[in-house]
Amino acid sequence: MDRTTARRRLAGTLAFSGLVAQIAGFTPWTDTHPLVSYLLWAAVVLLWNDIPRRSRLQAGVLIGMGASMLLTAHLVYGAPIDWPHVLEGNVFVVAMLVGVSFISLVGRQGNRPAAGKRLTGSGGVLRTWLGVHFLGTILNLSTVFMVGDRIARRAPLTAPQFLALNRGLSSAALWSPFFASMGVVIALAPAVEYSQIALVGFPIAMLSGVITTFELNRRFDLREVDGFSLSPKSLFMPLGMAMGVMLFHFVLTPLLSIVSIITFLVPAVAVVANLHEGPAFTVKRVRQHVFNRLPAMRGELSLFLAAGLLTIGLSTLVSAAAGDDWTLFEHFGIVQAMASFAAITISALAGLHPIIGVSILASVLNLDAQEQTLFAFVALSGWAVGTSVGPLSGINLSLQGRYGVSGYQMMHDNLVYAAIMSLLSLAAIAGIGTFGN
Repeated sequence: MDRTTARRRLAGTLAFSGLVAQIAGFTPWTDTHPLVSYLLWAAVVLLWNDIPRRSRLQAGVLIGMGASMLLTAHLVYGAPIDWPHVLEGNVFVVAMLVGVSFISLVGRQGNRPAAGKRLTGSGGVLRTWLGVHFLGTILNLSTVFMVGDRIARRAPLTAPQFLALNRGLSSAALWSPFFASMGVVIALAPAVEYSQIALVGFPIAMLSGVITTFELNRRFDLREVDGFSLSPKSLFMPLGMAMGVMLFHFVLTPLLSIVSIITFLVPAVAVVANLHEGPAFTVKRVRQHVFNRLPAMRGELSLFLAAGLLTIGLSTLVSAAAGDDWTLFEHFGIVQAMASFAAITISALAGLHPIIGVSILASVLNLDAQEQTLFAFVALSGWAVGTSVGPLSGINLSLQGRYGVSGYQMMHDNLVYAAIMSLLSLAAIAGIGTFGN
């Protein structure tokens, strides 16, 4: 075994160890957060030279910016930095991605063509959007891999398929109570009226599907573009996983987040699905996955971890420079809400994940209970639009790392869509601001 193979196997083992440590941290007996981050970052360091040049350059810039901001906050503004924990940004998402990768061990995935009648054209695009959207409301980012990998069995994914996957998932942020965006927003605005959010967000999300279908049909020849079949057979795995997630979330482990449940449930299902072939066969498949598939995730791992460091660095610098007493707006009304939405989406275009804009915005506002629902919709709609168009959003980083599509190409292809969704969101903000209180 040559040194390169040994290095990659060690990196895969470290990534797998990070997943195991993350799952162990879900128990009440131990805190593994620093250990998880060290293991995952160590895997990226070992795989650094194998990362494609474009992704390596992008990750390197993000790491440099994040570290520079932390140093500036500490040396210029005297901010205390919890150095042992600065590598923890996005670790929970990276651990979930490692866990979700084990879905390939369920059944005979391989490279065989997808079974059943081909579903092409605008109807295929719409069904892809519907499948990703409604399954993604529960399974979040893992749905993109389930649906994307299934479509990719026939041929490598094309631009219309990427866009349907992107928009189907990102639009779920507008209303899903189980989406990562909703968890962040509820933590920042606990007095939010969810019924108002759903009443406005769900129709706009449905319009996203209509807009996507018509726009892609106008821009591309969809006659040979495969879509996701919503047949019972194709839905068996994602629906089964969704039911499992719901069971754990509401009954067995109600204190764990959806992301945490997905992190341990997918690998567990993968192991159980192989046990009927015997323990030796199961260990062999897991070992092959750890040594081969996990090192191949180097693009995803590096970009997410680097973006997490940037988030921590920027948040720390802004807090240190602005102080705790400064308030951006004395009153959070329609005009302020529209300006905030624009700032979140524009910052996403510049490469910042919407969670950065939302978190910074919340940190410089002093919202009363009546203003929190309006703020929540601003955050959710900014997240939905920003993640669709932002080159460094979770969905686009995942598509880039998994399938090789350029995040900036996704941004370019989503500009018109983002503009239309922005107008709809601004109209909804005006409506909530006028009639919501």
